[in-house]
Amino acid sequence: MRFIVRAESRGRIRVHADIDRMHLSEADTLEYYLKALPGVGHVKVYDRTRDVVINYTCCREDLVEALAVFSFNDERAKALVPEHTSRASDREFEERLVNRIIVRYARKLLLPHPLRVMWCAYKAAGFLLDGVKALSRGDVNVAVLDAAAITVSLARGDHDTSSSVMFLLGIGDLLEEWARKKSIEDLAGLMSLNVDKAWAVRNGTEVLVPVSEIQAGEQVIVRMGNMIPLDGKVISGTAMVNQQTMSGESMPVKKAAGSYVYGGTVVEEGECLLKVDKEAGSGRYDRIVRMIEESEKLKSTSESKAAGLADRLVPYSLAGTVIAYALTRNVQTAMSFLMVDYSCALKLSMPLAVLSAMRESGRHRITVKGGKFLEIVSEADTIVFDKTGTLTKATPSVADVIPFGGNNSDEMLRIAACLEEHYPHSIANAVVEAARKKGLDHDEMHSEVGYVVAHGITSSIEGNKASIGSYHFIFEDEGCKVPEGEEEKFNNLPDEYSLLYLSVADRLAAVICIDDPVREGVKEVIEKLRENGFRRIVMMTGDSRKTAAYVASQTGVDEYIPEVLPEDKAEFIRNARENGHKVIMIGDGVNDSPALSEADAGIAVNTGAAIAREIADITIEAEDLRELIVLRNISDALMHRIDRDYRVIISFNSLLILLGAFGIIAPATSAMLHNLSTIGISLYNMTDLI
Repeated sequence: MRFIVRAESRGRIRVHADIDRMHLSEADTLEYYLKALPGVGHVKVYDRTRDVVINYTCCREDLVEALAVFSFNDERAKALVPEHTSRASDREFEERLVNRIIVRYARKLLLPHPLRVMWCAYKAAGFLLDGVKALSRGDVNVAVLDAAAITVSLARGDHDTSSSVMFLLGIGDLLEEWARKKSIEDLAGLMSLNVDKAWAVRNGTEVLVPVSEIQAGEQVIVRMGNMIPLDGKVISGTAMVNQQTMSGESMPVKKAAGSYVYGGTVVEEGECLLKVDKEAGSGRYDRIVRMIEESEKLKSTSESKAAGLADRLVPYSLAGTVIAYALTRNVQTAMSFLMVDYSCALKLSMPLAVLSAMRESGRHRITVKGGKFLEIVSEADTIVFDKTGTLTKATPSVADVIPFGGNNSDEMLRIAACLEEHYPHSIANAVVEAARKKGLDHDEMHSEVGYVVAHGITSSIEGNKASIGSYHFIFEDEGCKVPEGEEEKFNNLPDEYSLLYLSVADRLAAVICIDDPVREGVKEVIEKLRENGFRRIVMMTGDSRKTAAYVASQTGVDEYIPEVLPEDKAEFIRNARENGHKVIMIGDGVNDSPALSEADAGIAVNTGAAIAREIADITIEAEDLRELIVLRNISDALMHRIDRDYRVIISFNSLLILLGAFGIIAPATSAMLHNLSTIGISLYNMTDLI
């Protein structure tokens, strides 16, 4: 495709597509194609002018070459476009806004005065009806104020004022609708499901494949702790499915043969084999939008406070109208109270500020499921970290495999990888990766796999029971024994590693040494969190006291608690909350789920178990814990903005009422300034916080 360079500076280029017309879908294809290129940052495509502005850090020649080979018909480029973008809805609202303005002034210029009066009366009837309905329900809200202002204007014969007020109210409603819809759409786009791979059953064998390759009609198996990748019907098995993300249900739902399951929900217990009904991309976005719109999690205390205050102020506005007229006998003075209300700005601007903060968090690779969790993050004074995969690297590695009972170390690693690949966790991923690097083929060689939360995995290999997991699980729960004559070897296992124990036929077969280094920059992050107001920073782990002490010294946490079970983590958080602390918990595994649920706000690492991400209120990328600092800063800035909004809205609207009461500005001007201020504050609240 041919592009013409229109302007250029260092790291920025503006090009023009040499075509007659660009459709909205084509603009999206071009935008997401360019965004996917290495070294390309911000991209803006103007479909009307067919211009494209690109900010880049890559080689200019590579960018030019990518533009030269681009085609709107390239299926790979089309596949990059999300299920839903806001371009079409933005265009719809632009056209509706322009059409309303054109119709307004065309009617004013072309219609004779009597017809304009009739049209004004017809439109006013709708506002009057809304006001009457509100009063009949016992609600004294903004609809009553609008109806009173318009009715009084008509009664005075001031049709121009009533017409202007109704026009401004209509424009305000349209812009408010657009602002809220855009915020929700942007947020939903960030929260859209992103499951990379799933276990498909092909030719009787489980195969780990990209979700994008799974077709309708194929069979997929989903085990405990994993996310259901696609919509479908259960063929066999029984599972308890957490589908709060899609339906808002707080309790897991039992799914058995014949039940329908949805992509994006999570298996909490059991496992199921399902037949895929819809391929990737079908219907997920709409369900997420409904979840955002309906979930009570979106309402922070500040939002609820704003809505309540707005409703409580309406009767005072009506009372002010009556008192002003009684004292002055001046209708215009009395109308100054009717033309201005606090409700619109308070009820719209606060939710928009929260939605925008959630959207901004998403751009920093932080997914927040509701506004109240941002408020909690701002107020929290205690933060609890899981160790493995959270404070330590998301990608630990296998340092050594120590065989027992005459076993071969490579064979033991192969068996361990075959068991671990079904339940992804950072340690499990390390085992699977070590086997892959050694070229050890670990195709299915076992029977049904069972998982015991926070302990390990059991299965059967060639008729022998095989288990892998913690010391407690292997030796205490499973009753495994160390082979005779190898007790000294067992007692001298290295202390610097996390240890994973593998048993076959109730005998220790191997110990896998996991190198689990602390993430880079963790100590700096801990110090920054302390500077940002966290008074207590705790690390909890199932590892030994010696390992925990070493990691604690490397990270700078205030305290550490070793050798804990999932219920211990949850109990610690429960006790802290009962003592008046606001607690945040950060973890990545199935064993962290109870603690994530117990905390005021649970934060999951996105590379961890799906059930942890589902239960958590916030999800962060695994690469950098500095996102926690960003999250705290966004949360603090949001609370700051909301407080400032209160002051501005109350002060400005009170000033308008006073100016109107003293006859300095006309009622129509008050209405216009009130609506413009509401729109201005709302648009400002859609901007970034940091």
